[in-house]
Amino acid sequence: MVSASEALRRLRDGNRRFVAHGYGTDELIAHSHIAALIDHQAPFVIILGCSDSRVPAEIVFDQGLGDLFVIRVAGNIAAESQIGSIEYAATRFGTSLVLVMGHTRCGAVAATVDALTGASSEQSENIRLLVDIIRPSVEPLVDQAAHLGRGDLVHRAVQENVRRTVEILSNKSDVRAGLVQEGRLTIVGAEYAIETGEVTFFDVEE
Repeated sequence: MVSASEALRRLRDGNRRFVAHGYGTDELIAHSHIAALIDHQAPFVIILGCSDSRVPAEIVFDQGLGDLFVIRVAGNIAAESQIGSIEYAATRFGTSLVLVMGHTRCGAVAATVDALTGASSEQSENIRLLVDIIRPSVEPLVDQAAHLGRGDLVHRAVQENVRRTVEILSNKSDVRAGLVQEGRLTIVGAEYAIETGEVTFFDVEE
């Protein structure tokens, strides 16, 4: 099993390769590698990320087939199905690291900011459900809206949404909380910068 610290190192190194040279793991998507994964997988990290088409985790971290267990949903939220998927991977594969990754200019977070500041009221019922999940991350920032531009407000809201999701994942499930308490599972947050391709990890030593 890959330790959480080793998993973080692999992610950092992969992102550095991506920023410097782009995606380059051709050998990890070769037919020989596909065959090796038919009966077994051992992803070294579970990633809860946003569905945004500009943030594919395998490319951002320069990884290949079988390396990452990726859950993608708009706004990288932790609803029941996402939590269940994380629990499955943590218990089934023994993966020791969960990464919650938001990104700059997140549309789901921006929609929540606009809904709370009155900038937009036209949303479908299903989008409102998404907004309601993100809302607690944004509400404490709304009183600062007069002092921040919309871009800065959305950026801060993205980071708060990641941190709140990390908190939810650390505490909401008895199974997962037990793994965290036992030191078998580490949950961290990060932000991907669409402008540069660089990932910044939150509250983690370099």
